[in-house]
Amino acid sequence: MNRIVRALFNYLVRGALVILPIAAALFFIYWAVSKLDSALNLSDVIWVDQTGKPIYIPGLGILSVVVILIVVGIVVTNFVTDPIKKWFGSWFKRLPVFNVIYTSFKDLTEAFVGDDKKFNEPVVVEVNETGLKKIGFLTQKDLSKIGYPGEVAVYFPLSYSFAGQLCIVNADRVKPLKMSASEAMKFIVSGGVSNIP
Repeated sequence: MNRIVRALFNYLVRGALVILPIAAALFFIYWAVSKLDSALNLSDVIWVDQTGKPIYIPGLGILSVVVILIVVGIVVTNFVTDPIKKWFGSWFKRLPVFNVIYTSFKDLTEAFVGDDKKFNEPVVVEVNETGLKKIGFLTQKDLSKIGYPGEVAVYFPLSYSFAGQLCIVNADRVKPLKMSASEAMKFIVSGGVSNIP
């Protein structure tokens, strides 16, 4: 009887190891998409049925955002020139609170998907004399403008999180990693448990 219970428990654990990561990833994607869709979906405001009750159309919020992004991309690519972009950028920078929020989000999105990607140089940094090392991404190679010549800026993402830390370290403590940026990010975010390619 003990052997059967142990075998069933072993199967339970092995099944959980396969199912739980898949279920957690699917649940997170479903939760994020449904929250985004419900926040952006205006179908229940626009359409009502014959009795006057609002009609909610699932997926319309995300579809409308995708269509808006495509239309804006077409307009910006084909009709908006660099002087117009610079004029809008300088106008946005004059607004006190909006300036901080706008430039922060603009720099962050451009760091991931823009022409000037920032998180593409994974590095390992020796943090102290005991040999402790951290994996991060080199974001600035010259900090002499802010009074730190010979030092660099390294962003350290946190494991199991979308947050991170930016640290300024001596350039001689930073060494490049022999892995791609996506492999390094996956390794960091997984807490170091994902397989090293």
